Amino acid sequence: MTQKTELEKQRAGEEFFNGDPELGAVKSRARALCDRYNQTTEEEKGLRLKLLKDIFGSCSDDIFIKPPFHCDYGYNIHAGKNFFANFDVVILDAAKVTIGDNCLIGPQTGLYTAVHPMESKRRAANYMHGEPITIGDNVWFGGHCTVLPGVTIGNNAVIGAGSVVTKDVPDNAVVAGNPARILKYTT
Repeated sequence: MTQKTELEKQRAGEEFFNGDPELGAVKSRARALCDRYNQTTEEEKGLRLKLLKDIFGSCSDDIFIKPPFHCDYGYNIHAGKNFFANFDVVILDAAKVTIGDNCLIGPQTGLYTAVHPMESKRRAANYMHGEPITIGDNVWFGGHCTVLPGVTIGNNAVIGAGSVVTKDVPDNAVVAGNPARILKYTT
C-alpha cells in the first residue's frame, strides 16, 4: 500500500503537514502569481485574466478582482460567471472554495478554509486540514466579512458588512453580525 503524499492528503480533506516542501512549492507558485497580479494596472485586462486563470482552479472570462488579492493554493478556488471581488480579498484555500454566478465580494473580506488542531502539540508541529466553503449564486458580501471553514452560503444571500459567518446561511437570507445571524429574508 502506497502512503499518500501531504498534497494528496490536503486534496482529500485530511490532516496534512503544512511544512511539506511539495505543498510549499505549490503555495509559492500561487503567491508569486498573486504578487504579479497585484502589480498589474486596469489597462492590463488581458494579463489580469490570464493570471487569474493560472491561479484559480476555474473561473469565467468575466471575472474581475481589484488588487491586492491573496490566496494560498489557487487551484482550490472555483468562481462562476460574473464574479467581482473588491480590494484586499483573501482566500485561504486549503480546501475547495466554490463561488457561484453573479457574486459580489466587498473589500477586506476573507474566506478561510484552513483549520488548525485544537491540540497545541499538533498545531505547533504545523499540522492542519481544510474544510470547504460553498457560496451560491447571486450572493453579495459587504466589506470586511469573514467566512469560516465548512460554511455553505445559499443562493441570493446578503452578508452584511463586518459579519463573521460561522455557520450555514440559507437561500435568500440577509445576515449580519458577529456571529452572523439571520435578520430577514429577501423575496
